Amino acid sequence: MVESWVGSMSRLLPRAIREGGHEFTFLTRDLHHYLRAAPEGTSHPLLGARNVVTADTNDIDALLPEADRLHTAFGFDGVISSCDYYLPTVARIAGHLGLPGPAPKAVANACRKDATRRVLADADVPGPRFALHEEWADLARAAGEIGYPLVVKPVDLCAGMYVRRVDNETELMAAVRALADFPLNARGQRRVPAVLLEELLTGPEVSVETVSYAGAVHVVGVTDKSVGGAPAFIETGHMFPAALTAADADAAEQTALGALKALGLTDGVVAHTEIKLTPAGPRVVEVNPRPAGNRITELVRHVTGIDLAAAAVEVALGRAPDLRRRETGLRSAAVGFLVPGTTGTLEALDGGHLADREGVLEVQLAEPGRPVRAAGSNNEYLGHVMVGDPAGPGARERVETLLGELRSGLVIR
Repeated sequence: MVESWVGSMSRLLPRAIREGGHEFTFLTRDLHHYLRAAPEGTSHPLLGARNVVTADTNDIDALLPEADRLHTAFGFDGVISSCDYYLPTVARIAGHLGLPGPAPKAVANACRKDATRRVLADADVPGPRFALHEEWADLARAAGEIGYPLVVKPVDLCAGMYVRRVDNETELMAAVRALADFPLNARGQRRVPAVLLEELLTGPEVSVETVSYAGAVHVVGVTDKSVGGAPAFIETGHMFPAALTAADADAAEQTALGALKALGLTDGVVAHTEIKLTPAGPRVVEVNPRPAGNRITELVRHVTGIDLAAAAVEVALGRAPDLRRRETGLRSAAVGFLVPGTTGTLEALDGGHLADREGVLEVQLAEPGRPVRAAGSNNEYLGHVMVGDPAGPGARERVETLLGELRSGLVIR
């Protein structure tokens, strides 16, 4: 395993590896990044690795010979990560060692938003009109050609960071300057300075969860998404399965399948493809060649019994994943995130009573005393509530009710 996110997938992936009867070596450039993420008095699940090796995971030229050396010693069967910033590295190492996995170029294109746009446009997979530039004059001209309002995006960041709606040239300049002031990502990798401009798409947003193995792409289901925090695009909640008509669900699935085929992600990858259901039809927002984050993987398991983290482990080993649906007693599951709108210190957030409420599957809330920053991405949540509904698609409504109760007792000073 080459690096990891420190959220839920940093627990789900090691658990899936262990429950599958496997062991793993954890390769990282900064072990303290994970030690800091573990609750006080606990050991981070990633430290359950058989071996923990420190290496410069940001230097692929130095990493490949190090992978050769480790492979000679340990005899790896696969390479994996949950962290978007290292998915291209994983694909390069797997290809270099002759281990299973998608083509490195396919993963690299999926992890670069501008490359994804070019590949999908060449394949006539529907998406927004877009332009990519570095210089201000070119950006201003392209924005006028696309037309306001539009969306400004970095090509190589995650979790909605610095993705902004802009309605005029003044807002565009502010968004471009903010992005220029963030030259390194959270893992110390130098960012690409180009800025992606996209037509603003309207309509509900969903994601299609898939597993690709042996040249076939299997659709697990469609998840819906609620977005807030304008002018940012912050994910405020999800429900699986999405409450869609059969026609809309099929259109989203077929669009996602077209995108995965165009990119070449048809073997050895679990993917999370985001789709906007616009009045003109489905449009691809982005393609992520890893299991869905933001608790979507857990929602899928609660409803279908399918473990996407386990599927990611198995396809990384070149094995057929278990995608059999099981009766779980739930027809829908939803998660809602508590998104702070102000900056300060968390003084009060009482949710101790929620865990015992009917249908509640999971509650996780920040402790009072924590510094709070007004949310500009998916990285500033103060917690979440997850609910299941055994009767139908009522999980989202129940989550919204519980979040409303939480907000009424939220105090930030």
